Order: sequence, then C-alpha cells, then structure tokens
Amino acid sequence: MLTSTGTLFIVATPIGNLQDMTPRALEVLADVGLIAAEDTRHSGRLLQHFGISTPTTACHDHNERDKSARLVERMLAGEDMALISDAGTPLISDPGYHLVRAAREAGVRVCPVPGPCALVAALSAAGLPSDRFAFEGFLPAKASGRRQRLQALASEPRTWMLYEAPHRLLECLEDMLDILGPDRQVVLARELTKTFETIRGAPVAELVEWVRADSDQQRGECVLVVEAMPPRDENEGLDPEAERILDLLLEELPVKQAAALAAKITGEKKNRLYQIALGKTAS
Repeated sequence: MLTSTGTLFIVATPIGNLQDMTPRALEVLADVGLIAAEDTRHSGRLLQHFGISTPTTACHDHNERDKSARLVERMLAGEDMALISDAGTPLISDPGYHLVRAAREAGVRVCPVPGPCALVAALSAAGLPSDRFAFEGFLPAKASGRRQRLQALASEPRTWMLYEAPHRLLECLEDMLDILGPDRQVVLARELTKTFETIRGAPVAELVEWVRADSDQQRGECVLVVEAMPPRDENEGLDPEAERILDLLLEELPVKQAAALAAKITGEKKNRLYQIALGKTAS
C-alpha cells in the first residue's frame, strides 16, 4: 500500500507583537507531527503562549545538513512538518535552506505560510523606492570585510537593505558615512512591532549623530534601509578612478578600444567614455 508523502510547511512567526501570528499559522503548527525550530527553547515559549503542544526538534546552522536527511525520511513516510525560525519568515538570514532543498529534491511538497518579515516591514515604512530593492542580510562582522561590502554597495542603483547587530550598529553607520558620503538617506528601523519600535530616516551624517547620542538606539533588532546611488549627471566629470583607468588605456590603445575596455572595467557608459576620450585626444 502506497503512503502519500507529508508536507513541509514554512511558517512565519511574529517578529515582536504576538498579535501578528496568523490563524493559519496557528492551525498548521497545531496539526503537524513535528516542528523544526531554530531554537527549541525560544520557540517553546511562543508555542506555550498559544497552547500548542506539538513536539519540536532543533534545526539550526550547526546541525541542519546532518539532520535534513532524517527529517525528509519522516516526511516521505507521510508525516507533516513545520519549519520555524526564532522570529519572522524562515530562511531570511536564518537556517532552513538545506532542509527545504533536500525536501524539494526528494519530492516532498513545500508549502509557505506567509507572515511577518522584518525586512519587508522596514521597507514598507521607509519611504524609499520599493519597486526594486536588494537585500544583503548581515554584513561581515570584521571592519575590513564590512567596509569592503559597503564599497561594493555604494553604487547600487536600487534601494538596499541589511540587518545589523545592535553592538555593531554605530560602527556600521560610521562606515556608511565614510564610504557613502554625508547626504545618503538611510532609514533605521529598530525593534519593529515591539514596545520601543523606532523608524528614523535621515541623511547618514545626521543619523550617525543621533544614534551616537542615544545609547537606547543601539539595542534590539535593527534593519537599515539605504537610498540607491543617485543618478549621475552626465555633465559631471568622471569618477577620478575611472578617469585614471581611461588615461592609462589611452596611452596604449586607440580611442574606441580604450573607451570600450574602460567601460567594462569601471561600469561607466561606453558612449560617455568615448566622448571624453575624444576630447582628451583632441586637446
């Protein structure tokens, strides 16, 4: 006799306010045979609050790869399971990717149960363009790695977002000030849906001073939403590094080839570089 496979439900849970728990999420968590949780002690308090007695098992960064196969076997035998993180939507800078992939590859149905997500909540309230955006998760903890990533993001043409630990928030903002300049708009969304929720947008120089002056803003869960790089005025001069590269190439190559290669290296528009190069060679 064939046994139908179970389903893996990806269940979003509140990021703070428990009233954001959806009726569907409660029903699924009560009905499944097992809940895979990032931290069973943390999630245990949530489940107890809602009177849910479903057994839980730990599924986190350190054991997910090894545990996924055993959990998938149980679902293939017909058991329904739910995956939850400590807060919000699983897999968004949280564990779960390996389990979901293993389940899908084995033919297990994976069913999302949508709900709270800190990055979406922050973006919706930031007042920055949201038709296209990039999410960077957490930046590297070490200053050198963090600054390197910020350098790469400085020219991002979309609104971009990241999570930051409270004890690194001020350092991160100071690096943004140094790399992005004082006028880039940044929104700090802190402790979303909780008692001390704060959403503050300002030029990064102003935001740095505000956070530095109020230690309370360096606590809790933080999302940073950052304005895209403003479109460049075509009448402005080249970025100094792009101009240096173009000058070096013009010493060795014809104008057309130098402009094309400089465009590949710098990301500048080829036609613009070609016109500037013509001006340089004509002078």
